[in-house]
Amino acid sequence: MSGSASTLPETEGHILLVTGMSGAGRSTALKMLEDLGYEAVDNLPLPFLSRLAAGTRDEKGSRPVAVGVDVRSRDFGSVALQEEVDKLIYADHLDVKLLFLDCDDTILIRRYAETRRRHPLAADRPVEDGLALERRAIAPLRDRADVVIDTTDLTVWDLKQRLTNEFSYGGTSSMAISVVSFSYRKGLPREADLVFDARFLTNPHYNPGLRPLTGRDAAVAEAVAADEDFEAFWTRLTDLLTLTLPRYEKEGKSYLTIAVGCTGGRHRSVFIAEKLFHWLQDRQKAGVFGTVGSDHPIHVIHRDTPTDGPVS
Repeated sequence: MSGSASTLPETEGHILLVTGMSGAGRSTALKMLEDLGYEAVDNLPLPFLSRLAAGTRDEKGSRPVAVGVDVRSRDFGSVALQEEVDKLIYADHLDVKLLFLDCDDTILIRRYAETRRRHPLAADRPVEDGLALERRAIAPLRDRADVVIDTTDLTVWDLKQRLTNEFSYGGTSSMAISVVSFSYRKGLPREADLVFDARFLTNPHYNPGLRPLTGRDAAVAEAVAADEDFEAFWTRLTDLLTLTLPRYEKEGKSYLTIAVGCTGGRHRSVFIAEKLFHWLQDRQKAGVFGTVGSDHPIHVIHRDTPTDGPVS
C-alpha cells in the first residue's frame, strides 16, 4: 500500500479488503478468514466501509474485519476503493491490507460454465467479454495489493494454507515457505519467487518400470539422485538458499515460493521438491533461518500431481 511505516499514523483497528477477479475464490477465502478469527462481510457498499471498519477499534481486542468487495458491490470502482483505503489508513487510523485474488481466464470461463452463472459485467454477452472488462477495471487494485494470490492451480487446502500463513489472527513474524513442483508443459507457477529447472537431469519417464511412479517413490528418487550431475546441482541449490533465505526474511518478506520444474512435473521436480522440503525442515530445526528457533511455516505442493480438487 502507499505510504511508509514512518509516515503512517498509529493504527487502532485491523481490516482486510478481499477483492479480485469474479470467480477467483473470494467467497471461499472469506469463509476461511472467518475460521481464522475474522468478522467476514461480503459485497459491502463502499459508502458503508468506514462505518464498519470503525467498529474494529471500539473495544480493545475486537476481531479484525475481512470485507469482500468486487464489481458486484454498489458504487464499486478501483479509484473509489483506493480513496476509501487511503481514508481508512490516514483519517481513520486503521491497519488496512488489500488482498487480490487472481485466476487464469480459461479456468474462470470453465468455472462459470460449470456453475451456469453469468459474469456480472456480461449479462447478455459471452463470459470472455465480462472478464476482459473486469480485468481492465480492477488492474490498478492488483498493482496496489499487499498480497496477490493466484488460485489457478491451487487446491482448497493450498488456499487455506496460504491465507493462514499470510493472515492468521495474531500473525507470525516468520517467513512462510512453499515448495512447488510443476510441469513446464503447463506453464510456470504464477506465484513463484524462485524457479529451478530440473530438465537437465536424466528423465525417469523413459524407464518403463519408473514411468508410472512419481518422485515420491524410492525407486524414482534413487534414479534421479544417481545422475552424475545431481550432487553438484543440489550443493549449489542449497548453498544459494542458505545465503538468500535469511536475507529475504530480513527484508520483511512474509511468503516465499520456491518452484522446481521438469517436463511432466511427475518425477524429477517432485523428487527435488520433496528433498528440498525436508532439507528446509531440518534447517529450521537447527535454527539456521534469521532468528534461531523461529518457526517458519513450510509446506510442499505438487501442482501437477494433485491430491485434491481445485479452488472454486
